[in-house]
Amino acid sequence: MNEFIRSKEVRLIDENGENHGVVPTSKARQMAEDADLDLVLISPNQNPPVAKILDYGKYKYEQAKKAKEAKKKQKVVEIKEVKMRYKIDVHDYEVRIKSARKFISQGNKVKGVIMLRGREMQHSNLAFDLAKRFIDDMLQGEIPAVLEKKPQLEGRNVTFYLTGQS
Repeated sequence: MNEFIRSKEVRLIDENGENHGVVPTSKARQMAEDADLDLVLISPNQNPPVAKILDYGKYKYEQAKKAKEAKKKQKVVEIKEVKMRYKIDVHDYEVRIKSARKFISQGNKVKGVIMLRGREMQHSNLAFDLAKRFIDDMLQGEIPAVLEKKPQLEGRNVTFYLTGQS
């Protein structure tokens, strides 16, 4: 704002949007004061910096309004988790597939987790087989999914990530 502009001259745009070209900063401050408005740096990294004569309070309000509108339009992608064991029954498996498809259709990512307990760690290949079957079923469903991260053994869990097609 007015007193914080350190450059000797600025490229000035007045309150009506007219370009006055390169003007000494003192003259630009005086023009802003005469119009009872503020001198605000719009592009400080230019050479010379671009300054505009405007109502700073109104400018800040409009910037906040634009930011709020942009935030309202953005979609936050959540990661939904589908947990199962490698000894899962057919019906339970179908329920997990159905819920994963629902999550993907809502625009969320799905983290598949196959939990292993105790001696089941010795049979981790069965967990990887289940993960492969789950991924194949998801890729061939009516709601297409994309494998984002391949199945990996993380501690006692086999995890993988699926997302919707973009």
